[in-house]
Amino acid sequence: QVQLVESGGGSVQAGGSLNISCAASGNTDSNYCMGWFRQVPGKERTGVAAIYTGYGGPGYANSVKGRFTISQDNAKHTLYLQMNSLKPEDTAMYYCAARAGFCGAWSEPTRFTYWGQGTQVTVSS
Repeated sequence: QVQLVESGGGSVQAGGSLNISCAASGNTDSNYCMGWFRQVPGKERTGVAAIYTGYGGPGYANSVKGRFTISQDNAKHTLYLQMNSLKPEDTAMYYCAARAGFCGAWSEPTRFTYWGQGTQVTVSS
């Protein structure tokens, strides 16, 4: 079992930056695919970025490439998402997710086992 708790969301103007975090606890000794997803009311949850806690490069949705950076501090069992050049369309509830194993097909939320409660990000124009 893995527990995930997000923090760091908030409101920012377009062009601004936010850094959100996800603290993991529980069975953190194994390697996981860790991902960030986002969802707006009435729409499906979509993948934003993912990274494997073992090795390998991250994956990003096309809509955030060059603006968002996913990173991890394995010693602290914490996942981060640095979001720069934010746009109003980035407004959503952001969720942290985890699953055992590699990050194949990482953008599909149904492939993830553990989820945080979400943190709201609001970008105003």
